[in-house]
Amino acid sequence: MKEEMPGVNMAELRLQGFKVHELPAYVDVPVVHGRRDFYKMGLVAGEMTMNYGGQVVELQDIVLFFVNPRVPRSVLRRSRSTTGYACIFTEAFMPAIVKKSPLFNTGQNPLIRLNSEQAAFITGIFQKMLAVRDGDYAYKSDLIKSCIELIIHEALSIQPPAQQQVNGAARMTHLFMDLLERQFPVEHAAEPLRMRTAQDFAAKLAVHINYLNRAVKMVTGKPTSVHIAERIAAEAKALLQHTDWNVADIAYALGFGYPTYFNNFFKRVTGVTPKSLRKV
Repeated sequence: MKEEMPGVNMAELRLQGFKVHELPAYVDVPVVHGRRDFYKMGLVAGEMTMNYGGQVVELQDIVLFFVNPRVPRSVLRRSRSTTGYACIFTEAFMPAIVKKSPLFNTGQNPLIRLNSEQAAFITGIFQKMLAVRDGDYAYKSDLIKSCIELIIHEALSIQPPAQQQVNGAARMTHLFMDLLERQFPVEHAAEPLRMRTAQDFAAKLAVHINYLNRAVKMVTGKPTSVHIAERIAAEAKALLQHTDWNVADIAYALGFGYPTYFNNFFKRVTGVTPKSLRKV
């Protein structure tokens, strides 16, 4: 009979905010949408198509992947035979890693292709995590975190950050434009826009504002702030022309504290005043 460790409550050994599992050998082949509240990393061998933040990637090799929950994604398994491991964890479980590691940057390519030797090493770490999960070690949470960090450092040694910039600007721009567009149409005056500045979008995407601005300007030729202003102005035109809301309600719905601020903004962007447009 296994003895319990002195002073240790076995219920407290349960990992909070973390799960690890081995992928089933045979699965159906639907489109799988990842959970949006967990970071995820894994080792996969099999034929797949992944859409990650607007970038479509075909997988036929052994790959190590890192997924940020803020990035829209889906996976289509094109083969019934898929092997590997995966783990998911919350930001609270690994706060320093998810904030600082370039592998979880929303603008990066999430895939690192491995050779057989590298795959064997990473497989061993995932198997260690499974053993720790099922064991009674009092500090299993710390040991799991060490395993995750080891995988991340191994990944960075295989593919340095400088090599992860492939199409990063285009992907970040796609994420920004998607996030911007999802705020519209504005349907209720009592629910004003929540994101109106480049800083707001950078915070939501978990990137530095300078990185967001560089990426958007590189891809589109226009600053982030211009895209935001033009989209807000376009929505203002639609509300002025197709609703009976008064100008004050429209101003508030679009995030302006005072109608005067909205009037000045609208004239600066469009060249006309809100009232003059409504009279047309």
